[in-house]
Amino acid sequence: MSEQVKKFLYVNRKAPYGTIYALESLEVVLIGAAFDQDVSLAFIDDGVFQLTKGQDTKEIGVKNFSPTYRALGDYEVTKLYVEKESLIERGLSTDDLQELTYEDEDDDWAEKPSIRIVSRKEMGELMGNQDVVLSF
Repeated sequence: MSEQVKKFLYVNRKAPYGTIYALESLEVVLIGAAFDQDVSLAFIDDGVFQLTKGQDTKEIGVKNFSPTYRALGDYEVTKLYVEKESLIERGLSTDDLQELTYEDEDDDWAEKPSIRIVSRKEMGELMGNQDVVLSF
Protein backbone atom coordinates (compact mmCIF):
# COMPACT_ATOMS: atom_id res chain seq x y z
CA MET A 1 0.00 0.00 0.00
CA SER A 2 1.37 3.37 -0.95
CA GLU A 3 1.05 6.18 1.52
CA GLN A 4 -0.83 9.25 0.28
CA VAL A 5 1.23 12.43 0.26
CA LYS A 6 -0.22 15.01 2.64
CA LYS A 7 -0.78 18.57 1.46
CA PHE A 8 0.92 21.21 3.62
CA LEU A 9 0.06 24.89 3.40
CA TYR A 10 2.38 27.37 5.10
CA VAL A 11 0.53 30.61 5.79
CA ASN A 12 2.70 33.71 6.00
CA ARG A 13 1.02 36.65 7.78
CA LYS A 14 3.98 38.72 9.02
CA ALA A 15 6.24 41.29 7.38
CA PRO A 16 9.59 39.85 6.30
CA TYR A 17 11.72 41.59 8.94
CA GLY A 18 11.23 42.60 12.57
CA THR A 19 10.30 39.09 13.71
CA ILE A 20 11.70 35.64 12.99
CA TYR A 21 8.40 34.30 11.53
CA ALA A 22 9.06 34.86 7.82
CA LEU A 23 12.55 33.37 7.84
CA GLU A 24 11.45 30.43 10.00
CA SER A 25 8.58 29.71 7.61
CA LEU A 26 10.91 29.71 4.63
CA GLU A 27 13.34 27.35 6.38
CA VAL A 28 10.55 24.94 7.36
CA VAL A 29 9.18 25.00 3.79
CA LEU A 30 12.60 24.08 2.38
CA ILE A 31 12.97 21.25 4.88
CA GLY A 32 9.49 19.92 4.12
CA ALA A 33 10.08 20.09 0.40
CA ALA A 34 13.35 18.19 0.80
CA PHE A 35 11.28 15.36 2.29
CA ASP A 36 8.91 15.28 -0.70
CA GLN A 37 5.94 16.90 1.02
CA ASP A 38 3.32 18.57 -1.19
CA VAL A 39 4.15 22.11 -0.09
CA SER A 40 2.28 25.34 -0.85
CA LEU A 41 2.67 28.81 0.60
CA ALA A 42 0.03 31.43 1.26
CA PHE A 43 0.78 35.11 1.76
CA ILE A 44 -1.86 37.18 3.50
CA ASP A 45 -1.98 40.33 5.61
CA ASP A 46 1.54 41.79 5.98
CA GLY A 47 2.95 38.51 4.68
CA VAL A 48 2.52 39.86 1.15
CA PHE A 49 5.54 42.12 1.82
CA GLN A 50 7.73 38.99 1.90
CA LEU A 51 7.47 38.72 -1.89
CA THR A 52 8.05 42.35 -2.83
CA LYS A 53 10.85 43.35 -5.19
CA GLY A 54 13.90 45.35 -4.20
CA GLN A 55 14.08 44.59 -0.50
CA ASP A 56 17.05 46.38 1.05
CA THR A 57 17.96 45.45 4.62
CA LYS A 58 21.28 47.30 4.99
CA GLU A 59 19.80 49.99 7.26
CA ILE A 60 18.31 47.46 9.69
CA GLY A 61 21.41 45.26 9.78
CA VAL A 62 19.84 41.91 8.92
CA LYS A 63 20.39 39.56 6.01
CA ASN A 64 18.02 39.97 3.09
CA PHE A 65 16.62 36.49 2.54
CA SER A 66 14.11 37.44 -0.18
CA PRO A 67 16.30 36.04 -3.02
CA THR A 68 15.80 32.58 -1.45
CA TYR A 69 12.22 32.54 -2.78
CA ARG A 70 13.69 32.17 -6.29
CA ALA A 71 15.11 28.77 -5.25
CA LEU A 72 11.74 27.31 -4.26
CA GLY A 73 11.09 25.97 -7.75
CA ASP A 74 14.25 23.87 -7.47
CA TYR A 75 12.61 22.18 -4.47
CA GLU A 76 9.37 21.66 -6.42
CA VAL A 77 7.60 24.32 -4.38
CA THR A 78 5.62 25.88 -7.21
CA LYS A 79 2.38 27.06 -5.59
CA LEU A 80 2.64 30.45 -3.91
CA TYR A 81 -0.78 31.96 -3.28
CA VAL A 82 -1.07 35.70 -2.64
CA GLU A 83 -4.33 37.15 -1.38
CA LYS A 84 -5.50 39.92 -3.68
CA GLU A 85 -7.27 41.89 -0.96
CA SER A 86 -4.13 41.92 1.22
CA LEU A 87 -2.17 43.42 -1.67
CA ILE A 88 -4.80 46.09 -2.31
CA GLU A 89 -5.14 46.98 1.41
CA ARG A 90 -1.39 47.64 1.50
CA GLY A 91 -1.28 49.69 -1.68
CA LEU A 92 0.50 46.95 -3.62
CA SER A 93 -0.14 45.30 -6.98
CA THR A 94 1.29 42.29 -8.76
CA ASP A 95 3.88 44.64 -10.31
CA ASP A 96 5.38 45.09 -6.83
CA LEU A 97 6.05 41.35 -6.44
CA GLN A 98 9.14 39.39 -7.42
CA GLU A 99 8.82 37.34 -10.59
CA LEU A 100 9.12 33.81 -9.27
CA THR A 101 9.05 30.96 -11.75
CA TYR A 102 9.68 27.24 -11.99
CA GLU A 103 10.45 24.87 -14.85
CA ASP A 104 7.55 22.50 -15.56
CA GLU A 105 9.04 19.12 -16.41
CA ASP A 106 5.63 17.90 -17.63
CA ASP A 107 5.55 20.72 -20.22
CA ASP A 108 8.99 20.37 -21.83
CA TRP A 109 10.59 22.39 -19.00
CA ALA A 110 8.57 25.50 -19.83
CA GLU A 111 9.11 28.33 -17.35
CA LYS A 112 5.89 29.11 -15.49
CA PRO A 113 4.93 31.59 -12.77
CA SER A 114 4.86 30.30 -9.19
CA ILE A 115 2.78 33.17 -7.77
CA ARG A 116 -0.97 32.88 -8.07
CA ILE A 117 -3.20 35.75 -7.03
CA VAL A 118 -6.38 34.55 -5.32
CA SER A 119 -9.34 36.22 -3.67
CA ARG A 120 -9.94 36.06 0.07
CA LYS A 121 -12.76 33.58 -0.57
CA GLU A 122 -10.50 31.38 -2.72
CA MET A 123 -7.81 31.53 -0.03
CA GLY A 124 -10.30 30.25 2.53
CA GLU A 125 -11.27 27.39 0.25
CA LEU A 126 -7.62 26.59 -0.39
CA MET A 127 -6.94 26.41 3.35
CA GLY A 128 -9.91 24.11 3.81
CA ASN A 129 -8.55 21.67 1.22
CA GLN A 130 -5.20 21.07 2.95
CA ASP A 131 -4.24 18.24 5.25
CA VAL A 132 -2.03 20.50 7.36
CA VAL A 133 -2.05 24.30 7.68
CA LEU A 134 0.81 25.94 9.55
CA SER A 135 0.60 29.65 10.28
CA PHE A 136 3.62 31.92 10.71
